[in-house]
Amino acid sequence: MIISFSVENFGPIKDKVTLDFRASKSTHLEEYYVVEPIPGLRLLKLGLIYGANASGKTTVLKALDFVQELVTDYAENKNEVLNFQPFLLDSQSKQSPSRIELTFISNNVKHLYLLEFNSKAILFEELYRYEPKKSLVYSRSSDVEYKISTIRFGDKYKLGSTEKKVLESNTLWNQLVLAAYQKTNINVASIEEVIRFLRVELQMLVMPGVDLFMNMLTRLERNDIDKKDIIQFLSRADFNIKDLRLQEAQEERIDYVRIVSRFLNSGKSVPKISELIDDPELVSDKELFFLHEVKGSKEQVPISYNEQSEGTQRYFQMASILSLMLSNSLIFPIDELESSLHPDLLEHFLLTFLANAKRSQLIATSHYRELLMDRDIIRPDAIWFTEKKEDGSTDLFSLNDFDSSVVRKDTGSFYNAYKTGKLGARPNLKDYYIDNE
Repeated sequence: MIISFSVENFGPIKDKVTLDFRASKSTHLEEYYVVEPIPGLRLLKLGLIYGANASGKTTVLKALDFVQELVTDYAENKNEVLNFQPFLLDSQSKQSPSRIELTFISNNVKHLYLLEFNSKAILFEELYRYEPKKSLVYSRSSDVEYKISTIRFGDKYKLGSTEKKVLESNTLWNQLVLAAYQKTNINVASIEEVIRFLRVELQMLVMPGVDLFMNMLTRLERNDIDKKDIIQFLSRADFNIKDLRLQEAQEERIDYVRIVSRFLNSGKSVPKISELIDDPELVSDKELFFLHEVKGSKEQVPISYNEQSEGTQRYFQMASILSLMLSNSLIFPIDELESSLHPDLLEHFLLTFLANAKRSQLIATSHYRELLMDRDIIRPDAIWFTEKKEDGSTDLFSLNDFDSSVVRKDTGSFYNAYKTGKLGARPNLKDYYIDNE
């Protein structure tokens, strides 16, 4: 689980901003929102980010996704550039390094991961474990003139000289140590644990235009997703669906959209499709049918996934995410959570997650401000806002930061305070008359 995540000089984010999942002292909705992964540390399962378009809320999620990408889709040669832009509206920022700081719990141990980089190289990288005191696992720095990296291990985690030399030689100046480790024949349990967290627990960013069907279909085939969960979620959401059926497709299906988007998002050229068709997450020979109940009859009519409405398809994908989060310890960043969902379905999704998830976290952006009306769903410390400052950069702040003169956290409506502009994070709109002269 994430404790806090800080970003500096990344896209529209200029000054350091921090998304913090540590719960306040409030016990409101405690049993639904708060998890205690280690004694004394109360963490929130949910973080919702509101803000105007182009205010930087998606960038917070993209920065988190960027860290995972550096571990899962790393550079193959030292001339590849990193897939990001610093803050461009300031001449000093364009020349300054960017920074990310991630504090998290994995396997009941607190970790701190620090990263400093520019478009060409990873300049600095540090990993700490708390057992319970803070101890250095490794520290890495890069020589930008000679394009080489140097690694220093903490006293508790020293490697043999040969192993250290091999790892160091495999760590390109534009790669993480965590990336180089994965192609090095050594074993360091503390590093393995962090890689597992970033590759497995932290899931890829779900954007509103990305179709997750093939990915979820593959997980359903492998029984990573419980079919009973999906049927239950769809049934309770009033979709009149009583069962799912997987059967042989007439031809092998390849998720071309996912292939292309994955490589374009990483800034790399798209390889030939023929080179990728052995990837089980992109290819399936199965077809999914939803069995719909016929009123007044025991008959169930199979209807193909492709013939379902966009809303039903979207909720199937969201229900699949929900099933994964309920049975595992996962972190899902989702942009525009309400995309293609009726407001009641969105609330049903959130309530099901909050009531049943044990160790998972959901980090999402949203424009659905009506959710702020219901205090039986929302805790103030789970709500965040992004707003553009005068210099065009992004500010990030919590609803919990406001005192009672702005918004009463025990009575009244968060919605009214947000709608009337008391909380900021809204578009600064002008009048709607157009000069046609």
